[in-house]
Amino acid sequence: MLPPRILRRLVLAPLVIVVTAFMLVTLPLWLVVTAAASLRLPPPQRKGPRFVWFGMSWLTLESAVLIACLWLWLVGGARGQERHYALIEWALTKVYAAAVRIFRLTVEIEEPAPTEEEQGARLTRPVIVLSRHAGPGDSFLLIYHLLARYRRRPRIVMKAALQYDPSLDVIINRLPNAFVPRKSGQRRIIEEIERLAQTMGDRDSLVIFPEGGNFTPRRRRLAIRRLEEKGLDEEAERARGMDHLLPPRPNGAITAIEGCPSADVIFVAHTGLDDLITLGDIWRKLPYSARITAKWWRVPASEIPRRREDRIRWLYDHWEQIDDWISAQRQAAGTAPPAGHAR
Repeated sequence: MLPPRILRRLVLAPLVIVVTAFMLVTLPLWLVVTAAASLRLPPPQRKGPRFVWFGMSWLTLESAVLIACLWLWLVGGARGQERHYALIEWALTKVYAAAVRIFRLTVEIEEPAPTEEEQGARLTRPVIVLSRHAGPGDSFLLIYHLLARYRRRPRIVMKAALQYDPSLDVIINRLPNAFVPRKSGQRRIIEEIERLAQTMGDRDSLVIFPEGGNFTPRRRRLAIRRLEEKGLDEEAERARGMDHLLPPRPNGAITAIEGCPSADVIFVAHTGLDDLITLGDIWRKLPYSARITAKWWRVPASEIPRRREDRIRWLYDHWEQIDDWISAQRQAAGTAPPAGHAR
């Protein structure tokens, strides 16, 4: 059970700053110990010092964000939201730079050339972002690029347990976002999506992960079984044809579109670190040079189907397009699974 907010502020936030100070003082010891332990491992698994460096960078940024949030709370001001968005952008820029430097991360984004209408709509129309959910930090990278590259103000619905992270707890709760308890059910998530969509302005973007979680073969089988039990045979058949994605849950996306009819929709595909789900996966499989490839498709609001049934088919159409794109990327990289792997 999540502790009350006042307890999180008085205990968890100061604890992060204390731990950061301790780690800074003892950093040479941690580096020596992890480097010595790594010598017993084969070269591909000698990742200890890199994880220590990244963990130290993360803790330092956590503490910096908490101190900055305390200062913003003290000074107040009418531009509070803009200052908090700027703080998030600064922190994610530093996290991204650390990942590039420590894990040799590269991110390549393939984006279709915008039409003249889309060029003018980039900053004059809200957007709903529908992204696949896979790999570590995909939401952080997505939010970073929305802020830094596209000058957007992202909104997102997240699990309430993420409030155990003090900097996320403080800064996200001060902006138009939502934390949803795990036991609250799908209805609460839909209500929060509707609330966030209805109040979007021209520079806002609502980020949704229609799959509801990271892909695993077991989750895929269970999702298809649920569709069959509900009598959704067409959706189940289309889901069986996708090897890399869970079938999309349409309610959240449709609620967002209905809540903000003027918004364009952006579909996001990405691949590269798909198999790194747990901490164990990251430790065992993280390559020496990490590479993420992404592609975005933009659908103008005028081209979005009007009827619910058509919108569900339209969503599956784009999900199949993303699945085909991932297959092509994996084949090009020589990492395609054998035929029928997900099945």
